[in-house]
Amino acid sequence: MARLNLILLAVLVACALSVVTSQHKARKLYVELQKEQEQAKQLDVEWRQLQLEQSTWAMHARVEKIASGQLMMRVPPASRVQVVAPEVAQ
Repeated sequence: MARLNLILLAVLVACALSVVTSQHKARKLYVELQKEQEQAKQLDVEWRQLQLEQSTWAMHARVEKIASGQLMMRVPPASRVQVVAPEVAQ
């Protein structure tokens, strides 16, 4: 009977240690999940800021101002514009 009690005690201690270990791992994983979610939120904010910046840099008026001011480009007269029709694929 004493031997059975010792075996049961050993099994009980092993189960208790496995519960403690699994709880510790679960907490570590939860903390890691929280950090990753926070980083995802920060990256989403940065992505939105970059999209806004890109749309600002690509505004037609800004591009036209730089083209005419810095690059000395101008719109050609209508007599010099040629329209090329696309070839029809067969």
